[in-house]
Amino acid sequence: MPGPGHSSRGNRSYRSRIQSRPTNIVPSLNNHVEAAPTVPVTPSTPVATVPASRMTQAFMPPPASSAKTHEVNAQQTFVMNNTQQQQGIVASETTCAAQNNKSRRSNVVKEVEKLKKNREERRQRQAELKEEKEALMNLDPGNPNWEFLAMIRDYQSNIDFRPLNDTDLVEDHQITVCVRKRPLNKKELNRKEVDVISVPSKDQIVVHEPKNKVDLTKYLDNQHFRFDYAFNEQCTNEIVYKYSAKPLVQTIFEGGMATCFAYGQTGSGKTHTMGGDFHGKTQDCKTGIYAMAAKDVFKLLRSAKYKSLNLVCSASFFEIYSGKVFDLLADKAKLRVLEDGKQQVQVVGLTETIVENVEDVFRIIQQGNTARTSGQTSANSNSSRSHAVFQIILHNAVANKVHGKFSLIDLAGNERGADTQSSNRQTRMEGAEINKSLLALKECIRALGRKGSHLPFRASKLTQVLRDSFIGDKSKTCMIAMISPGMSSCEHSLNTLRYADRVKELAASDPTSDGKGQSSPTTNSHSLHRNQNGNVVDDSDLAALRSLNEKEISAELYTFHEAVSQLQEIEDEVLDTHKAFIDLQLSWVQRSTEILKRTKEVDFDQDAYSKDLKDLILEMSDMSTKLGLKLDSYREQLIAEEALSRMMKPSQKYN
Repeated sequence: MPGPGHSSRGNRSYRSRIQSRPTNIVPSLNNHVEAAPTVPVTPSTPVATVPASRMTQAFMPPPASSAKTHEVNAQQTFVMNNTQQQQGIVASETTCAAQNNKSRRSNVVKEVEKLKKNREERRQRQAELKEEKEALMNLDPGNPNWEFLAMIRDYQSNIDFRPLNDTDLVEDHQITVCVRKRPLNKKELNRKEVDVISVPSKDQIVVHEPKNKVDLTKYLDNQHFRFDYAFNEQCTNEIVYKYSAKPLVQTIFEGGMATCFAYGQTGSGKTHTMGGDFHGKTQDCKTGIYAMAAKDVFKLLRSAKYKSLNLVCSASFFEIYSGKVFDLLADKAKLRVLEDGKQQVQVVGLTETIVENVEDVFRIIQQGNTARTSGQTSANSNSSRSHAVFQIILHNAVANKVHGKFSLIDLAGNERGADTQSSNRQTRMEGAEINKSLLALKECIRALGRKGSHLPFRASKLTQVLRDSFIGDKSKTCMIAMISPGMSSCEHSLNTLRYADRVKELAASDPTSDGKGQSSPTTNSHSLHRNQNGNVVDDSDLAALRSLNEKEISAELYTFHEAVSQLQEIEDEVLDTHKAFIDLQLSWVQRSTEILKRTKEVDFDQDAYSKDLKDLILEMSDMSTKLGLKLDSYREQLIAEEALSRMMKPSQKYN
């Protein structure tokens, strides 16, 4: 039954609206008759019982008058939800920004702390370096190169030094290359020079080359070299002789040729090693290798093994200065080097004195050392500018033939540059000849170790007179490279070591050569011509020297060497022609006097007088013309040498 105040029409209208409403908006109570799943409830939680009438009212649809209100509420709810979402996004962004700011602040703090720590560590290191610097400077007060000295000492502290001992075995080589380091001299000590040479073992040398980086930071370039023997500054002449020249004495008694060279910078100790100790300006020749070799020669000469050979010993002493040979035992008479018909090199007029004991040898050495040519260089006011050659020759008394020869050579200084660039022609020619002869010597020694190799011995006067020493299986040679320890001599010491290294580099065999196409040193293998003095001139040897040393000889320097060689050749011709002219003048005066004397006779032959005088005048004129032409060529060559010298760059004036 309808309640009071409701008509049946109104009820029908209400029911029709209820039935026409979509069922998915508000579910009917009849659709939820199934029981909901049971949820366990703890006893301590009271459960309120909801009456059925309330549940029915909760799901009852709102009346028609509240539909619009419900729609407005829904819109407000939607706006509110959007606002809350935006507020949540803003809050989230704010939180992230705060976290990022916090992270940035923490990174900045870390960087500041890191910088602070680095600054403290840097200050600590600087303080330590300052203390170390002060300590090192106190070790060598006033030494401007104390940093290099400290680095060298630090390097040496890690070396297990094992120098050459007197009990070490003497090895037998056809070519022996050894290096001797001298101690610092008084001048170097006064200049507080740093010793840049270390001798770690009996066959190794280390050069501590001081260098500076772009930022002026100092550092060392430690360069290592290895040779047959390495003598430190504590080794005496006796030890050096034992391992270098002494094994060669036996060679000359067995019919061979032996040579021993002292090579190095001026002032490195060459003359001290070969000639003996200096006491002021006086040299004790008894303590040098010259004298030691002579002693051993006489010991073997008197031994039972060689006494039956009837050998006679003689000695000679000469020097080669600027391409010319001078006899040191004959008031430095100029000598001529020729080849005989058997292609044997002969030093014409060289004094060979027979020696019967060691004392005779000492006198010859003393005489030669006194007469030896010396000049002025920037390195040493008493520097020898010549190659000194002392020879001990064994002759067979019966056959009068050379049985063996021992040549001991004190080479001129190998310093390069300033002297070769000198404006003085004589000094210039000295430097050019020294450089050329040292290059030729190196190649001849290397050829000794390479069977069948071309021997460019005619490239210099030094190698020409020593030709026999580089030929044959019985020939042996030894080079003693002398080096100065001072820092100011470092470049020259490196040049010396590199030169010695090239000599020993191919001592056994040449890996770049297959052994084919190498000609033996015979006359047929060369392009030869003889000048008017009978001297053999080989144009190919100088060219071969250049081809073997392309990196060391520039084209300009090679041309300069050629000019110097031609100048020396023409000079010899002019001097010989002039000498002949003077000799003929004496004859002309005598002949002219005799012709004039005939005119005092009452019936002298006028036709004979005029003819003889005319012939004499023509002969004098021809000789004068010949000398004049030689002199013109000589003057032209002088001008050419001067022009070439001016055209050369400083870096090209030495090899």
